[in-house]
Amino acid sequence: MKKITRLSLIAISAALGIFSAAVYADPPMPPFYSSVMKMAPEGKLGQVVKREKIETSVKGAQAWRIAYISSDVGERKTIATGAIIAPNGAAPEEGRPIMSWAHGTTGSAQNCGPSQVIDPTAPLNEYFLMDGNSWTDYGIPNVEQFIKEGYVIVATDYQGLGGGGKHQYAVAGTNGRDVINAARAASSMKEVAAGKKTVVYGWSQGGGATIAAASLLDYQALKGTAADNLQYLGYVALAPDDVAAMLPVVPSDEAGAKKLMKEFTQANVPNVFLFAHYVMGLWGAQAAYPHLKLSDVLTDEGVKVVDKLSSNKCMHVLADTFSYAYGDQYKSLLKSEPSNSLAWVKAFIAGSVKPVKPIAPVVIYWGTKDTAVPPIMHELYQKQMCAMGANIGRVQLPGEQTHFSTPGVSAPMYLEWVKDRMAGKPLANSCPQK
Repeated sequence: MKKITRLSLIAISAALGIFSAAVYADPPMPPFYSSVMKMAPEGKLGQVVKREKIETSVKGAQAWRIAYISSDVGERKTIATGAIIAPNGAAPEEGRPIMSWAHGTTGSAQNCGPSQVIDPTAPLNEYFLMDGNSWTDYGIPNVEQFIKEGYVIVATDYQGLGGGGKHQYAVAGTNGRDVINAARAASSMKEVAAGKKTVVYGWSQGGGATIAAASLLDYQALKGTAADNLQYLGYVALAPDDVAAMLPVVPSDEAGAKKLMKEFTQANVPNVFLFAHYVMGLWGAQAAYPHLKLSDVLTDEGVKVVDKLSSNKCMHVLADTFSYAYGDQYKSLLKSEPSNSLAWVKAFIAGSVKPVKPIAPVVIYWGTKDTAVPPIMHELYQKQMCAMGANIGRVQLPGEQTHFSTPGVSAPMYLEWVKDRMAGKPLANSCPQK
């Protein structure tokens, strides 16, 4: 690649407008979302505040876009959007079981919610795979099979991806709350005839949201929501991330935290794709914890670039823009010495998975060639939770599976697992034997 000089970086930056003092506006939104973004987040958790019937390519099903009340790690009310799909015809007396789907990384701008595409309830479609047909990942894994089984599937966008506010990207505690409230929203909608039995499943960012939801016992048990007393029967996590499991001991001083922060940063920026995820994660953490400042970790130029791109571009085009504008010099946007490191480390842990034993079994599927989410993350999560007496299984996928092949390869494997949980079949403890 042609070497990019400092002068050319300045020229590119000027062309991008990143030195402008303007406040970056949200990108234009379809009418459903632009109206939701004007709404105040008022109501019960899980309450559907707006719905819109949509077409679906899944046979024997009906679907809606929805907006519902959720909250974040600070227990501040938010509005999240999403999609819901249910079988046609009569439902059983106890109502249909609920599958609450948590999607992987799509971005942090308002226009990055998967429910905004033309057919959001189609089977999962990934940007990177050969049959990908969009600029983003969208769709729902196993949707056709779950509809045949008589389940209702609700797929959150997460807060900030169409419902207003800043998306708290990779803040698993917030994303997990969105998944729980999506299930409440589904259970409250008379049109879909959902009952109380619930299984959560998710991939990547959504895998982290899934295991975070699994440990939010008090939040699940809250009363006065749009649908109380959901019965969580299991959690399926595909390549989940868990930052807290990697940082079990918080440094006692700023010097120790700075060393850890530098190591954490370097581990997450070996290529521009991972760098884009990392800085978007900084942007999301700052949204969740306003006492943090991007200028603690990024240069002045970096703050402006990351804020503009995170506010306006979705994952893959965001990474492409970093690559186009900076080439192999993207690390120049990072400070050589971070500041306020102890606050950042504490925030990463606070926003991650709580060290609380899940109420129901968890199964994790992973590939040996996953370079996006290091498998050591969920290995440590399993070890931590099994020590508490939880039932946590980890299934290594056959062959050499990457992060992006994980959903497709694991799909037939967890179908029966989910069916057994819905049927109430016992499950032997899947923790490793000592």
